Amino acid sequence: MSGGGRLTALARDYALPPEAPARLEALLALLAQDPEAPSSVRAPSRAADVHVADSLSGLAVPELRAAAMIADIGAGAGFPGLVLAVARPEAEVFAVEATARKARYLERAAAAAELVNVRVIAARAEEWAAGLGRMDAVTARALASLPVLAEYAAPLLRPGGVLVAWKGARDAAEEAAGARAGAALGLAPDPVLPVRPFPAAEHRHLHVYAKREPTPPGFPRRAGMAVKRPLGSDRSRR
Repeated sequence: MSGGGRLTALARDYALPPEAPARLEALLALLAQDPEAPSSVRAPSRAADVHVADSLSGLAVPELRAAAMIADIGAGAGFPGLVLAVARPEAEVFAVEATARKARYLERAAAAAELVNVRVIAARAEEWAAGLGRMDAVTARALASLPVLAEYAAPLLRPGGVLVAWKGARDAAEEAAGARAGAALGLAPDPVLPVRPFPAAEHRHLHVYAKREPTPPGFPRRAGMAVKRPLGSDRSRR
């Protein structure tokens, strides 16, 4: 199936708005043509599955489907954030990206797809003070380990909000560390959701953490600390 045909099928399967296929096609056209596109998968025929279908699989999480304010951290080439903005035009999507070159690309991509509900935040998640405690959902795809993602997301989430992390094969040690980090941050893991966004996809999972308690004072820690001393490990001392 061609990229355009696949996008039409995905729009039908996910009950997306009528303008969604054209907007998704615009995202993939820029991805293929822009020399600064930050992705190794750029051909529309592949990107329709690897990027778009994979991003849309997050809509299996009811809280994400209903979210009014979404922060996509480490937004990169815009997956899943810009795809979710296409799927949910009534939601406000913040594409949080610290690398200036990638942030500029995200601005071009949002403009190409005419996404008026996207704001690009050229900052680290730990330094984005305006987002603290406001987000209904935080998303992250191929970004960092679960303990690190939990620390990035927890301060941004409102009570009842969710972190949705796209991951590959399950890792029991990482999940245990993620649960310990979440407990320190007011997050609780929900059951892991296996997804198969396209036929060739293997070992794809959505890890969901819900904000059950307030995040303690002192978070987020200063930039880089979540990676250098991840919570839930013996390196987590501040």
